[in-house]
Amino acid sequence: MSEATASSETVDAGTEQLAVNRREFLNLAWLASLGFLTLQLGGYTIVFAYPRFKEGEFGGIFTYGPVSSLPEVNSSPENYPKVKMWITRTDEGLLALYKVCVHLGCLYGWNDQEVKFICPCHGSQYEYNGDYRSGPAPRSLDRFVIRIVDGETGEELAVTPDDGGPVPIPDNPNAIVQVDTGAKIIGEPHA
Repeated sequence: MSEATASSETVDAGTEQLAVNRREFLNLAWLASLGFLTLQLGGYTIVFAYPRFKEGEFGGIFTYGPVSSLPEVNSSPENYPKVKMWITRTDEGLLALYKVCVHLGCLYGWNDQEVKFICPCHGSQYEYNGDYRSGPAPRSLDRFVIRIVDGETGEELAVTPDDGGPVPIPDNPNAIVQVDTGAKIIGEPHA
């Protein structure tokens, strides 16, 4: 063996390359693009599924304001369509009623002439405080949890009881009303 042949063999042994044919290259390209597509769809799914409740939107905390701005006792309920809620004030305290009928999920409204909530779709009727009056609805209206906090210290002064009853309004002039539209209390079934 000549000296030139021996040196070329040592060069070939040191720089050995992997030969990739066309089929293997296309398989690798296909798998890589499939992997990138899977990662991208997984990222979009996570971003879409992650809840993003902001202050003042349905599903988050709605700050009503100071107790001094609350409606008068037994006056017409206040409608807040953005957060799907009615605010009512009774002699016992404050209520936040979910604005969706418990029968089939229609949006009900307040009727000033008859002094009650009426669902226009199937005729379910509810009292001022959300209690069932008549119609096909299986229970009283659902309610949201209300927290009344001190505006200066953040201390909780009153909260909706577990049964969904009215929240007594404290005498504190700095009190702020907050409604948690993500915490719903199911209405009482009627007999």
